[in-house]
Amino acid sequence: MGEPGFAFGYKVLGKHKKLGYTDGAMSTERKESPDPGAPVQLHARAMDNLAFIREAMTRSSSFTSVPGRGLLAMGLLALAGSFWASRPGAPWLGTWLAVAGGSVTVGAVSMTLKARRNRESLWMGPGRRFALSLAPPIVAGALLTAVFVHEGLWRLLPPLWLLLYGAGCVTGGAFSVRVVPLMGMCFMALAGGLMSLPEYGAFDVAGGMTAGDLFLAAGFGGLHIVFGVVIALRHGG
Repeated sequence: MGEPGFAFGYKVLGKHKKLGYTDGAMSTERKESPDPGAPVQLHARAMDNLAFIREAMTRSSSFTSVPGRGLLAMGLLALAGSFWASRPGAPWLGTWLAVAGGSVTVGAVSMTLKARRNRESLWMGPGRRFALSLAPPIVAGALLTAVFVHEGLWRLLPPLWLLLYGAGCVTGGAFSVRVVPLMGMCFMALAGGLMSLPEYGAFDVAGGMTAGDLFLAAGFGGLHIVFGVVIALRHGG
């Protein structure tokens, strides 16, 4: 009788140990093997959502397709125009009007290409607000140019162009990258500096480099080149 009891106890204990070992192994294996159906950690999902929201808000509130390379080309065109306009006998007004027309064409084409590359609309959202804010000072400058030429106020044309173009960049830049309104302020500062020169009254439209030509070259040439490079490097072309 002793042996069967001993055997029965042995088997029960052995079975209990075996079950315990198996449960432990299964528990350990469950902890180590990843569950493919486990949900993504909450903080990782929240960070992705915040990054998406931040990018969407930036795109919806600012126009980022101001063309740096286009501004660079406009600056080079203005430098060439200032050199040609200062030649004796050259049509001063006609030269600068040609530079203005070429710059508008270059700017419009390069802006359209960059907006298409960035999938950004020129007629909706920040692109539309940028255009509507930039256009009024430019249109005012064109109208006042006709008035000043009719009245013979040639010497007022360079500061007029610098001032109103700078004002347009400031107002339009409120819906664009920060460097655009800064560029506009620099144009307006050039206009103020030009009007403060004592020798500014001696403006020769028949030829020769004048203070007006120098400031126009510094603004539409130099500032466009400097800020164009900055925008191209920091904001993708």
